[in-house]
Amino acid sequence: MPNPTVLASGVLGLSHAVLGRVARSGAGAVTTKSCSLKPRPGYPNPTILHWGPGLINAVGLSNPGVEVMVEEIQEAKALLKPLGVPVIASIFADTIYDFGTITRFISEAEPDIIEVNVSCPNLDDRYQQMFAADPYVSAQVTRRVKRYTDAPVLVKLSPNVTHIAKIAEAVVEAGADGITAINSVGPGLILDVETRRPVLAHGTGGLTGPAIRPVAVRCVHDICRAVDVPVVATGGVSSGRDIVEMLLVGATAVGIGSAIQHRGIRVFEEASRELETYMRAHGHDSLASLRGGAVIEH
Repeated sequence: MPNPTVLASGVLGLSHAVLGRVARSGAGAVTTKSCSLKPRPGYPNPTILHWGPGLINAVGLSNPGVEVMVEEIQEAKALLKPLGVPVIASIFADTIYDFGTITRFISEAEPDIIEVNVSCPNLDDRYQQMFAADPYVSAQVTRRVKRYTDAPVLVKLSPNVTHIAKIAEAVVEAGADGITAINSVGPGLILDVETRRPVLAHGTGGLTGPAIRPVAVRCVHDICRAVDVPVVATGGVSSGRDIVEMLLVGATAVGIGSAIQHRGIRVFEEASRELETYMRAHGHDSLASLRGGAVIEH
């Protein structure tokens, strides 16, 4: 990666042309929108609301399905190879078994990395809970995915659990090569007080943006203390200062998503410059010298 910034899944990740634009705008790696085996329309509008300290969204994991995404990833890889920017394919499924099936299909595109979204609100038919809520279930998904790919695998975890470090330990033991943390917080609910109805058509939605960054920092800290694998830290990152914070608690790279709304697509380049300014001012000549440098006493 040319720098530690990553386009987070769910934002600008549906076409090779847009992924190429993000890479040319300074992202060190790009992640596709999470895709499923079959096309998924998602929820009706309105699906996203800026509520001040962040966003609340209930998009419903809309995507064109794995068949279309395989083609987009193949074209994105060809487009981004001269830039040295990796393509991360994000996947999700409704059952543990289907995680294996979609991994087999998405692997035809030869993505540089596969991100396994076990923290979406879909339910497994057998266990009837979010995959990331249980260490055993998360590990089973991880083993299923690893069976069908040689690509490095990141497992994307949810903050909406009691002990995220235990989930991280379980998926790493099952073969995960790294962790992405965190997914959105919630669900939350915002009402229109005039109509007395939810603003989002779906009702509830996940919280993202600056308001959740302290939660993300704590989760990344806990994960990095528990496992020795790379962690892509996501959740409210919008500046070089935020990147530094994530690196200090042990992150290897940092995902940026909702910040694109208020800083624009140049946020990757600008945040990287802000990171460089901090490093020069504090005498750091490498990310390694900065990583894990937080002093936190319990």
